[in-house]
Amino acid sequence: MKNIKHIALSLLAIGFMACENDTLEDLRNRVNQGEEELPALTSGEADFSTFVSVGASFTAGFTDGGLFIAGQEDSFPNTLSKQFSNIGGSEFAQPLMNDNTGGILTPLGASGYRLVFGGAGPVSLNLFLAGQGAPVPPITTTTTSIGSDFNNFGIPGAKSFHVVTPGYGAFNPYYTRIASSATSTVVGDAVNQNPSFFTLSEMGGNDVLGYATSGGTGVDQTGNTNPATYGGNDITDPQVFAGALSSSIAALTANGAKGLVTNVPFITDLPHFTTVPFNPIPLDAATATAVNQAYAQYNGGLEAAAANSIISADELSQRTINFEASESNAVVVEDETLTTITLPTGPGTFTTLPNIRQATAGDLFVLPASSFIGTEAISGNPLTVNGVAIPLADQWVLIPSEQEAIRNATIAYNATIASIADSNPDVGLVDLNAVLAQAAMTGIQFDDYTLNTDLVFGGLVSLDGIHLTGRGYALMANKFLEAADANFGSNFVASGNVAKAGDFPTNYSPALQ
Repeated sequence: MKNIKHIALSLLAIGFMACENDTLEDLRNRVNQGEEELPALTSGEADFSTFVSVGASFTAGFTDGGLFIAGQEDSFPNTLSKQFSNIGGSEFAQPLMNDNTGGILTPLGASGYRLVFGGAGPVSLNLFLAGQGAPVPPITTTTTSIGSDFNNFGIPGAKSFHVVTPGYGAFNPYYTRIASSATSTVVGDAVNQNPSFFTLSEMGGNDVLGYATSGGTGVDQTGNTNPATYGGNDITDPQVFAGALSSSIAALTANGAKGLVTNVPFITDLPHFTTVPFNPIPLDAATATAVNQAYAQYNGGLEAAAANSIISADELSQRTINFEASESNAVVVEDETLTTITLPTGPGTFTTLPNIRQATAGDLFVLPASSFIGTEAISGNPLTVNGVAIPLADQWVLIPSEQEAIRNATIAYNATIASIADSNPDVGLVDLNAVLAQAAMTGIQFDDYTLNTDLVFGGLVSLDGIHLTGRGYALMANKFLEAADANFGSNFVASGNVAKAGDFPTNYSPALQ
């Protein structure tokens, strides 16, 4: 009964049990008051008895910059499994970490602890505890296999082609822990669990995320169909993505299983890229004058270039640097798309101007830039301030052309996802792109809460600015339940078998270890 393929933001209609404008909460209230009974839960055409979930960090329950027990227990697949258990679903086994620190120990050394709220903003758990004079707890070792008999195959960091690459466990410590062999694949290990129902989530997210979080320092590999040549921060070619997605779904549905796949949100809507303003620099009149004097020769070179038609008047205006006595001066950034200007300085001598300009609202800054902008490259020298006298390097900023590369790849991935879901009666689509778009623009209602993408206080996105909170993952689980109802005829929403916002946290205490 695959009558609706695209699930957007509002709750599905309750059906004959409710009036046209009723919400699930209205129905609950009437049930609680003894006025009405919810219908019994039915599975429709789907079999939820053996559920596996394949994906990356969202599937794993990664949150606050780390993977830890409490976050894994609030993962959206684990929340789904609790609803599936009401209709015959079996135990949902997850490869839980050893603790709640979020840290991991690999052959290359220790990786970071989870983030906690330190009062002014996110801070690493180990630094927070050290500041409190508390001991720093141990972290999980990932070099020892704990077996592969699990239902959650969410592998943080995995790209689309990684989940079908034999031997990927040699490169990802999270998969090292659960790989069934040295040559196994993530999808193959999931299929070995003989699922009757599956979710395939955030395929494509990591294919652009490394490029984005590195400020676009990777390469857009569109047109290169050999992922063996890719760097870690490169954008995956859409054909490579399509091949990985198609083979994953073919393997998961080969034995008759039904499942749900998500599309890819526009990740630049996440607070990791929207929190740091382009104009955070406060300057007094004396400092602004001194900085402008330092840029006078550069500005003069631009004027000479414009006079000789090397650059246009528009580019002259775009690149001219001017600071004022103000609380909100724009930072200076490198921009490789600007015209390279080489000017004569004397007989047979030349100078090349740096490709720099002041930022605009069209630029996006990665979250770590918040602790770098305004620092002094030479301590005690105010004329060496990063972002003012010293332009911000590419790693700190996504300029418009880099944002366009991310968006174009995402659009291509989503077209493939929609096409495959539309053509396969055993696969439904969950529109996470629309969910994040609404949350970023107006906020999205979840029971008594309005969740948005503000860092720390928005409720949807965790302290790392990318991954969801426990409550955010619960909302995500409900979107999967809506999609199951629409595509396969179950009635999780109408029967009240959904996650409740108040049962899930938006942050985890530093005392949780």
